Amino acid sequence: MKFAKINLTLLKQDLFGGLTAAIVALPLGLAFGVSSGLGALTGLYGAIFVGFFASLFGGTPKQISGPTGPMTIIVALIFIEFDSNAGIVFFCIILSGFFQIIFGILKLGSFVKKIPLPVVSGFMTGIGIIIISLQLPVLFGLGNEPSVILSLTKLKNIYNSNFQSLILSLFCLLTLFFIPSKISKIIPPPIIVLFFGTIISFIFFKQQLLIGFIPTGIPKLIIFFPSIEQIPRILFYALLLAILGTIDSLLTSVIADQITGDQHKPNKETIAQGIGNIFSGLFGGLAGAGATMRTVVNIKAGGKTNLSGIIHSLVLLLIVLFFSPIAANIPLSVLAAILIKVGIDIIDWNFFKNLRIQSILHILTTLLVIFLTVFANLIIAVITGILFYFIFSSLKIKND
Repeated sequence: MKFAKINLTLLKQDLFGGLTAAIVALPLGLAFGVSSGLGALTGLYGAIFVGFFASLFGGTPKQISGPTGPMTIIVALIFIEFDSNAGIVFFCIILSGFFQIIFGILKLGSFVKKIPLPVVSGFMTGIGIIIISLQLPVLFGLGNEPSVILSLTKLKNIYNSNFQSLILSLFCLLTLFFIPSKISKIIPPPIIVLFFGTIISFIFFKQQLLIGFIPTGIPKLIIFFPSIEQIPRILFYALLLAILGTIDSLLTSVIADQITGDQHKPNKETIAQGIGNIFSGLFGGLAGAGATMRTVVNIKAGGKTNLSGIIHSLVLLLIVLFFSPIAANIPLSVLAAILIKVGIDIIDWNFFKNLRIQSILHILTTLLVIFLTVFANLIIAVITGILFYFIFSSLKIKND
């Protein structure tokens, strides 16, 4: 009887945690799907498949997985690189999943814990800056651009701004910042903004770019075979996704451990993320990884076991099957506000607050990684940052 009671308690906590995480994941999944260029539905499919299988087989019980900012940026780059060929994108995602499984088998996941703090700080800050930069044109109603430089360049046309879009975006962004904690503990701020922003747009600001039609139904299997000439580039991007997804997931696992006092299993988690990405690619979903904000929300809402992540995915599946016509009327400006808030939250503000007490090496490494993350290549940024940090650390030790 005692065993049954414990299970019932855990089920209740996991149900509430998973449901709350799904509510937060809904607008983020839609936003990441649109941002990738593949469409809103792909973001939800990514949340469903990666979230389900990563939770089912994962080594971080309370982690919620799905599309993330860093992974979405890479997917968008692949989509552009291969002339908007969605089949190749999904093939890259599937292949990245197999790479992740290999990483886990070779126990490479354990190395993520050894990445220096300044590299992690610079990487996450750079990602935050990218997310914000990509959404700024949308904020002004100027449409999407795939890169930071193009997005910032487009702001030259700011005099052509859609002021309805700008007003609504700023309203939503301010709401995200100033929702009272008493309310945010009950209803996640992104879902509040999504709901009221869409209603306000429908009533007062009808001149808006919307997500548009989202097809309903069960995800279909996608089979694609690339040409031999495409293989080298596909291998590069698949490996890039796999490395980034592994780092992204395990950094979130470390954060979850810090909150709960648990100890995740990095290699098991890496294999689970790979399985999730394989299924996501097979059924037309975005690549995913452990999602920090959704994981924290799940933990704070009471999630205790892997079941919370599974429940999160099942709730999203119900939304896709029955409620997608409603999601089609969500303004892009509302999603832009949500993503900008995500970008702001990702930035390591403690780095800037504590500049005076940090070493020159810490500061230079962080700034280097930020710059390379924003204007070069994400993986190059991490590798260069690690090499820079350890080389100059060893030189300092020798000089001492």
